Amino acid sequence: MKLNIAHPATGHMKVIDVDDEKKLRAFFDKRMGAEIDGGVLGPDFEGFIFRISGGNDKQGFPMMQGVMSHRRVRLLLTKDSACYRPRRKGERKRKSVRGCIVGPDLAVLNLVVVKQGPSELPGLTDNPVPRRLGPKRASKIRKLFNLTKDDDVRKFVVAREFKNKKGKDVRKRPAIQRLVTPVVLQRKRRRAVLKKVQQEKVKAEAAEYARVHAAFNRERRASRRSSRRSSKKE
Repeated sequence: MKLNIAHPATGHMKVIDVDDEKKLRAFFDKRMGAEIDGGVLGPDFEGFIFRISGGNDKQGFPMMQGVMSHRRVRLLLTKDSACYRPRRKGERKRKSVRGCIVGPDLAVLNLVVVKQGPSELPGLTDNPVPRRLGPKRASKIRKLFNLTKDDDVRKFVVAREFKNKKGKDVRKRPAIQRLVTPVVLQRKRRRAVLKKVQQEKVKAEAAEYARVHAAFNRERRASRRSSRRSSKKE
């Protein structure tokens, strides 16, 4: 079985082949989300704690969280289901998925490092990969640089420089999302004014309709009374 180990802190991923059944026995009958002591894999992983995040069986069917089985099952999946991406609106499809309980029929088991041990693992814990892109939302930029609301967020956007296909140096900056500017506040005030005007218009139209409707009802009642009097005289 292959163990695909990911380390979110460094951005590295490492795949190891484990053929010893005694080492893999610690993973059997465990569910997705369970934490395993890394010492079962050998002294190099002593002190590590791994979390089971998924896997695939030998035919390539992925494990699905919430399916309490160690076998393959067929489920009717919708747009909110895992392991399925609908191609049309409202589409549902019955697909085969693997249960969330680990068994010997798995070909790949995905693990995530929850706690790092004292020893370094080459290719996993050394040389952290820098983030390629910075945050895009205004609140997350403030959180990253510890800014206040009075600071200008646009000065702290993380830009990246690279060469395009023509060999020119290009500098790209993301468009800040949820940035409150004077133009945004002006548009918000305009929407509030339009909403208030619309409400007043609806009230005026309702009052005018009620007045016309009442006048119509009075005329109809008067005409009925006059028709009854004329019929009695005859």
